[in-house]
Amino acid sequence: MTTVVIGADKGIGLEIVKALHARGEADVAAVCLGDGADAAAHASLVICQVNVTSAPDVARMAASLKERFGKIDTLLHVSGIMSMDTLGALDFEQAKREYDINALGPLRTVEAWLGLLHEGAKVGIITSRVGSLSDNSSGGQYAYRLSKCAANMAGLNLHHDLSKRGIAVRMLHPGMVKTDLVKDYPGEFNYITPAQAAIGLIARMDDLTLASSGQFRHANGELLPW
Repeated sequence: MTTVVIGADKGIGLEIVKALHARGEADVAAVCLGDGADAAAHASLVICQVNVTSAPDVARMAASLKERFGKIDTLLHVSGIMSMDTLGALDFEQAKREYDINALGPLRTVEAWLGLLHEGAKVGIITSRVGSLSDNSSGGQYAYRLSKCAANMAGLNLHHDLSKRGIAVRMLHPGMVKTDLVKDYPGEFNYITPAQAAIGLIARMDDLTLASSGQFRHANGELLPW
């Protein structure tokens, strides 16, 4: 079983790599924006300095994976960024950056990996319930909401295309996780740890089948609205 985690430098991505290693999975690849030092002890392959907005970086990543493994069984795309913008103070350049990373990043990755994903493979895209149209009851976070809504659509599109090849796709909300991403997030929440989120996300990938492909689920198993 070969699993690739994109965005494994820290936080949820790193904890997923650690959890997979702890349960005995031998072929775990950690794809990192930085040097991957924290993931090195838990992964069989670390691919460093990969920016998911860069076509050359993504192509290099795909080539490294093909050379080492030949094929991929499970892809978990975790990479993402979040800003706390408000109406009247929108940064449209930052919004473009978030869209490129959060929405186009997983799409760019999957397209580069089409030759590595085989019948029976699984793709998980970490999005967020703030990308849900019907669940939006507060507004705000324009760039992040837009990018995650687009990520959900990208994943649903991929489901329709890839399920014909026997590849299952699922969009996943990790929960309210205490990471650097939410340090400026307003309000009081019962945050979970990245390690707790990782356990739930792995479980959702474990129970993903072609029959449940195309769903948007919370890491705790709850089916989320679009």
